Amino acid sequence: MTTRVVIAEDEAIIRLDLKETLEEEGYEVVGETGRGDEAVRLVRALRPDIAVLDVKMPGVDGLTAARDITAERLCAVLILTAFSQRELVEQARDAGALAYLVKPFQRSELVPGIELAIGRFREMQALVDHNLELAEQLETRKVVDRAKGLLMDRHGLSEADAYSFVQRRAMSDRTTMRAVAEGLLDGSIEVDVPGRAAP
Repeated sequence: MTTRVVIAEDEAIIRLDLKETLEEEGYEVVGETGRGDEAVRLVRALRPDIAVLDVKMPGVDGLTAARDITAERLCAVLILTAFSQRELVEQARDAGALAYLVKPFQRSELVPGIELAIGRFREMQALVDHNLELAEQLETRKVVDRAKGLLMDRHGLSEADAYSFVQRRAMSDRTTMRAVAEGLLDGSIEVDVPGRAAP
């Protein structure tokens, strides 16, 4: 699949050169602008794999645009800068940039920079997704535990039988254990006989 890129660089000549270089390297430039605020709008609308942002731009600067893009986890960000001061590099990192290039850069530096940023972004996305999945599993476990407690207290089931009840009901209703547990807790699923739920 072709990697999709949005370029935000206020110097038209550099922007054109960047676009040509990227296209020659097999990337698809889906949007380009000379303004930072427009870059954020383009990224939201076009959902590229990476945004290549110059630091100094009208509207908002590249660091602010990077912050907005990464806060919404829209895509990877590579920062272009004419300066290599440590402070600026740290600001770029803090804004969420996953790679940066100092202008004038060589073509041989551009592709590794882009691939590095995209690779890091995908790793971070995978971590975020994994953390969300763990949080969801933990929340499900809490709800199921509360439902088990209710079955044990009100219907005299053992913990194993209570768990088994929730599990069997989920399978027979073709739903999740969490949905059954929530139904037991809010009273929408009634238990008329231990081990069996009313339809």
